[in-house]
Amino acid sequence: MTNTPLDGSSLRGAVDLSSLVRQHNTPEAPPSAEGASAPSGYVTNASDATFTQVLELSNTVPVIVEFFGQGIEPTLEPVITSFAGKFALVTVDATKNPQLVQAFQVQQVPTIAAVVGGSPMQLFAGVMPENDLKEVLEQVLQVAAQANVTGTLPAGEASEEETQEPVEEPLPPLHQEAFDAISAGDFATAIQAYETAIVQNPRDQQAIAGLAQVSLLARLDNVTAADVRTAAAQDPTDVTAQLAVADLDTSGGHLGDAFARLLDLYPSADAEGKNSIRVRLLEYFEIGGAEDPRVADARRRLTLLLY
Repeated sequence: MTNTPLDGSSLRGAVDLSSLVRQHNTPEAPPSAEGASAPSGYVTNASDATFTQVLELSNTVPVIVEFFGQGIEPTLEPVITSFAGKFALVTVDATKNPQLVQAFQVQQVPTIAAVVGGSPMQLFAGVMPENDLKEVLEQVLQVAAQANVTGTLPAGEASEEETQEPVEEPLPPLHQEAFDAISAGDFATAIQAYETAIVQNPRDQQAIAGLAQVSLLARLDNVTAADVRTAAAQDPTDVTAQLAVADLDTSGGHLGDAFARLLDLYPSADAEGKNSIRVRLLEYFEIGGAEDPRVADARRRLTLLLY
């Protein structure tokens, strides 16, 4: 971890993590404590299935996410508590939550990240001295202030409701099959399940978005970022190489960069290349979501290029 101050650019260009975790159309209970009581109103556990509530909380206060496991226990609670409600701390067992591990690109435990206004920020991996940790947290507060996330959590014990396991509506069978396959790293099966769901209901927006997301994960599986970027730099007109690096940009939250790269390339591409770019952009639109202003801008630009 460097001492370079964080800034608002750490948030701009970040993909909303809610697109990478299980979705429901009905309200959910607050994040589950997975059977353990939260010792204060600032700390709870979360999982792949409950992380959407963490995203909602991050619109009120910055949320620090601590990944633990493999014999490593969470340690940040005392420091977070010392900030008296300016942060929430969410602990995640990295051995049981593969989607969050993938979304936050966790390579080791402990890994510490933050979520501010629904957007992820990578902080550091490993153990940091308390004084340095507090400095990092102060920098997160500065970024949160820029994003107008300046709330404070009330002190006190977590309520019984907050520590109960959420009651979730079951997913449709094909969606559950896809979700289970993604959790197991079987992207091909997940793709097939979503494609079947779309055939059965072409208006199944969850399946359409899910297919776009898991297709991105499948393309990035076993990919070396350095090789991809080197190939793209060597031939800026190679559509395949530019699509690959756009995938990397999208996975890292840099949707604007991915859109710009492909839209700039579109006019000079041949007919096959143009179609490949168009299809890939439509996938990115699903990943980003209609509410993302970068998606709206890219849609307008693509429309002008098409017509």
